[in-house]
Amino acid sequence: MTQNALYIDFEYCTGCHSCEIACRNELGLPLTDWGMKVLEDRPRQHADGSWHWDYLAYPTENCDLCADRVAEGKLPSCVQCCQAKVLEYGTIEECAKKLAAKPRKAAVFVP
Repeated sequence: MTQNALYIDFEYCTGCHSCEIACRNELGLPLTDWGMKVLEDRPRQHADGSWHWDYLAYPTENCDLCADRVAEGKLPSCVQCCQAKVLEYGTIEECAKKLAAKPRKAAVFVP
């Protein structure tokens, strides 16, 4: 059986929280809980004068990659609603290939 995963490209995440809201609505979670969470790595200045400011989306222990939606042939809700298109759903192998092509500011998550 093929296992699926979630590829996230942090470089272009804008921190809009659409993935959080879509996931919470899909799973019917209370406002105090998440299936997908976005953290902000606040701005800080490097020694060379450049700035660092990232948003880091990640699935929590509540994430099942929307197993019911996927069974119906749909994408997980977070992937469907991501405005910046930084979330991608696929097999572990497909996601690993994307990660190998971009080893920084990206990650693969398997529930």
